[in-house]
Formats: sequence, structure tokens, C-alpha cells
Amino acid sequence: MKKLLLVIDMQNDFIDGALGTKEALSIVPNVLKRIQEFEGDILYTRDTHFENYMETQEGKKLPVPHCIKGTPGWELRSEMKAIRDAANSPVLDKVTFGAKELPAYLEAHYPQGLAEVELIGLCTDICVISNAMLLKAFFPELPVSVTASCCAGVTPESHENALNAMKMCQITIR
Repeated sequence: MKKLLLVIDMQNDFIDGALGTKEALSIVPNVLKRIQEFEGDILYTRDTHFENYMETQEGKKLPVPHCIKGTPGWELRSEMKAIRDAANSPVLDKVTFGAKELPAYLEAHYPQGLAEVELIGLCTDICVISNAMLLKAFFPELPVSVTASCCAGVTPESHENALNAMKMCQITIR
């Protein structure tokens, strides 16, 4: 059975754009190294919003337009995009914190199951935890791990809180 690396939302707006942080920028080398060293399949997600973002519930709670489809901020970081493009790795555009299409995608592409899914990316406390919990809900026996040095949260404190919450839900924190 194959291993899968799930690279969550390594997009310009989360790294050094509208919602960028120094912590997000600092993990870019770790994420690139992990992608290059990973032995298995790689799947990317992209947070995807539209022009009506400010009218959505998320837009009202977080009034910072970001990851608007087709904008530079929506694109994967250029170094990751180049690796993704060269390998022709798939990308799931997701309009929610957790990729609703992920369980069906995994069932369709891995009918024999997976040995493990490892998550890396942004933001630990929003989309990484959402996707990790989604995987545990749909595939309770699937080993799910998160590599902490390849993740960053909205704040260092919320990053740690998310790691601790995932650990309590039987997600391995590396």
C-alpha cells in the first residue's frame, strides 16, 4: 500500500500575502524538503474563494479577502508549484476548511487503501486540523500523522493547541 503526503494550502496568501505570517514563511524550506524526500504519492489542496468572499460566513468572521480563485495569492508558492507541475500531482480546490471531496477522492484512487497519510502545510489550527479530523472520521483505521515542523498556525499558540488537539484524537504528531 502507498503512503500519501497531503500538502495543505501552501499558497501565497497564507505565506507572505494577505494572511501571511513569519511562521508560515519560516516553514517553506521544511515543506520543500519534505516534498522532495517523500516516497509515495503527493496531493495538494488549495483554499479557494470567489469574488463574493466578503458575503460568505467566513468573510464576515475573517474580513480579509484571500485565495480568490485566479489571483496570485490563490496560487501555490512558486517553488512548490514547479515541483507539483513537474510531477503532475493532483490538486483539490476546496471551498471549506476540510476538503469535502477528499474521502471520495481517496476511495476512488486508492481502492486498496493507504498505508498512511501525512499532512503538512497551513494553517495548523484551521485547515490542517480540519483535514486530519476529516480523514479520521472517514477512515478511522488509517494512520494519520502531522509533521509539526512543516506546519504553522495563525499564531504559535494556536499551532501548539491544534497539535495537542490532534494528538488527543489519535493523530501522530512528528
